[in-house]
Amino acid sequence: MSYSALFPQGPVQSTAQGLAQSVGTVPQAVQPGSAGAAQGFAQAIAQAASSTGLDPRLLTAVAKQESGLNAAAVSPAGAEGLMQLMPGTAAALGVQDPFNATQNALGGATYLKEMLSHFGGNLSLALAAYNAGPGAVEQYGGIPPYPETEAYVRGVLQSYASAMDGQKG
Repeated sequence: MSYSALFPQGPVQSTAQGLAQSVGTVPQAVQPGSAGAAQGFAQAIAQAASSTGLDPRLLTAVAKQESGLNAAAVSPAGAEGLMQLMPGTAAALGVQDPFNATQNALGGATYLKEMLSHFGGNLSLALAAYNAGPGAVEQYGGIPPYPETEAYVRGVLQSYASAMDGQKG
């Protein structure tokens, strides 16, 4: 699979940064911030983590940075759902409904695991590739010098570290 064909070159504004600009509506049955939404997101992320072997705290950190845990989010660039998958990437990963939190979380987790494998387990590079595309990471030989991508990697890593610290005590 050609990752550069699935992911645009350059930074893609995550919905966490442009949530106010995002389009789409939240289904009435599950509003973000409600107990049902938190349980649904937690369950979707737990299932994706179990299927891929990734830490659910990492997937939660990515979903928070990407969509603010909003399964109905659409970014100005067209990324959709909880893990903000671009339509071509979602289709290539077998995600039929990008607004289904379970499908989207599994698709995002699968893609992140592929990026981790592609970049030899380097989490920072995998996150940069998730955000800006693997071609950009390869082109720059590391995290691309895009302010949005640099902030994205920092934000996910900080959120993940915080979640890990919270479970140590």
